[in-house]
Amino acid sequence: MEYVNLGSTGLRVSRVCLGMMSFGDKSSRQWVLAEDAAEPLVRAAADGGVIFFDTADTYANGASEEVTGRLLGKLFRREDVVVATKVFSAMSDAENDRGLSRKHILAGIDHSLRRLGMDYVDLYQIHRWDSRTPIEETMEALHDVVRAGKARYLGASSMYAWQFAKAQRVAERHGWTRFVSMQNHYNLLYREEEREMIPQCIDQGVGVIPWSPLARGVLTGNRTRDGQRLTTRAGSDPFGDSLYGPADFDVVDAVAEVAAGRGVPPAQVALAWLLHRPGVTAPIVGTTRASHVDDALAAVKLQLTEEEIRRMEEPYVPHPVLGHG
Repeated sequence: MEYVNLGSTGLRVSRVCLGMMSFGDKSSRQWVLAEDAAEPLVRAAADGGVIFFDTADTYANGASEEVTGRLLGKLFRREDVVVATKVFSAMSDAENDRGLSRKHILAGIDHSLRRLGMDYVDLYQIHRWDSRTPIEETMEALHDVVRAGKARYLGASSMYAWQFAKAQRVAERHGWTRFVSMQNHYNLLYREEEREMIPQCIDQGVGVIPWSPLARGVLTGNRTRDGQRLTTRAGSDPFGDSLYGPADFDVVDAVAEVAAGRGVPPAQVALAWLLHRPGVTAPIVGTTRASHVDDALAAVKLQLTEEEIRRMEEPYVPHPVLGHG
């Protein structure tokens, strides 16, 4: 495993972040793994040197945080692991149990820490932009979370570059804690973040930790050009269907060709491509089987040639902005 600083902070993270959305309560999604099935996967990642783990309050309605806390407690001293979670999504039908109001943020961090069984998280992220709450209210509340010792750093996820810049400027103007990371939608099938967000992050020293680095499995072949769904997740993922379409399969084919030439699974070259991209700190990789962990670990060491990179990038078709909702 390789380790790098998260953006311009001194926080060291592994170049692979294990996404914990796949773990928790199977009743939420059919492809989610219960704790006993998740444990060997998390253990394999830890044995491979992964020290960075990402979850959210909304994953499996809180069960992911619970599983994350218990499994990491078995495998690490608290000081040796970097734990990230998120706040924004509705956690019940109650009107104030969602969004980025002061009320919800301060309640949300306490609920997340209780579920995790931890005194603090290393990275507390806003899951989306909240157009109903003044950004000043959000940034002050997040600053208070840090000042209270409940989070070490702050991060954001999936928004327009102007929104991210506004949030950072508000924090700077008031002397509040700024975001140190951006968890955005970025992979070989969706590269619109290269236009504004990623250059901004590079300029401002913000770490980029992309979600869906394998395009929800599309880059690994879990869907076909003619519409077949080859995995449980692919067959029950309307959000993924809204992100990717027929025009993307030329890229999928190119990834498969490069992978075949290397004699490795497509996941490895797709992840390696992201690890070659400017500004990217650590892709957030989800897993439901041991081979997924193996591919993520192998991708860190896989050096792509300029020709291989060009071959995979060449068929890209521009997309509308996707993933902010």
